[in-house]
Amino acid sequence: MTLYFRPIPMTDAARPSNAQAIAGGWCWFDRVEKITRGGRRKQIPIEEVPANVLARITAPRADIAGLTFETPRLMGILNVTPDSFSDGGDFNAPDVALKHAHDMVEEGADILDIGGESTRPGADVVPIKLEITRTAPVIAAIRAVMQTPISIDTRNGAVAEAAIAAGADLINDVSALTHDAKMINVAVDTTAPVCLMHAQGVPKTMQDAPRYDDILLDVYDYLEERISVAEAAGIPRSKIMIDPGIGFGKTTEHCLELLRDISLFHSLGCVILLGASRKTFIGDITGAASAKDRTFGSVAVAHMAAMQGVQVLRVHDIMATKYAISMQLAIATKKRD
Repeated sequence: MTLYFRPIPMTDAARPSNAQAIAGGWCWFDRVEKITRGGRRKQIPIEEVPANVLARITAPRADIAGLTFETPRLMGILNVTPDSFSDGGDFNAPDVALKHAHDMVEEGADILDIGGESTRPGADVVPIKLEITRTAPVIAAIRAVMQTPISIDTRNGAVAEAAIAAGADLINDVSALTHDAKMINVAVDTTAPVCLMHAQGVPKTMQDAPRYDDILLDVYDYLEERISVAEAAGIPRSKIMIDPGIGFGKTTEHCLELLRDISLFHSLGCVILLGASRKTFIGDITGAASAKDRTFGSVAVAHMAAMQGVQVLRVHDIMATKYAISMQLAIATKKRD
């Protein structure tokens, strides 16, 4: 029987003496929820957590793409596409993309995520040459004027290779290295860190009828398996981020279940990235039909994730998210006199 251990994150000033930090960060825990399939959950004290699991939960995360993770980091979204669900067509001209990149960094983005293929529900596949033409010149232009880390959001090895040559630092693959057999070799050969995301199905049809036995544990098992594949190929765990893939083959209820218990993924021992900004489930709950009207809901999700120790938040609205998280951390980490 497989056991899963979810640290119960806290930021309260009344921290017990036996509590430990989650991933060396701003949240602490002294209790863990032990989970088994079939819906069985039991709270246990930190002393009962297996040593290897405890080590993965508590170990400070290594730097990735020049970023440290003692505080939440913001990944600014820059889609150079005509059809992305929120900002399609807004930034696909190189000069406009460069200005938006500069604006996001000024507002507080720690890393920029450049994508040339929309992976929204229903999206068609983009030819690889076109994806390279969209992304590599923009990455080169950004790198020429700023040193901010850059991520290439792609499923294709040739696109990642061109992006890294242009100055990208991280491969963000929504297929977790499964779409293109070349991708894993690119990551190994370039020594670029990777983000492995869970998705059920492909963008064209992934929202037709997503089903799971247990959404939380199924996603966990998938990411654990993909981490093992990456490690076997020569990518160390310290250079891997994981992303539960909110909205990628998941209903609104699935998204809420993942967000509620997202701290489970700390026991994989990797940096967690969350990309929930402006997504459909936020509109379903708030009634905001337009993606650009979902800022407040997106900030609320980012706030919740930060309070569970999520290290990287992939967002459209940099300033709003930065202000909210800066305030919550200032309050949460204020020590009593």
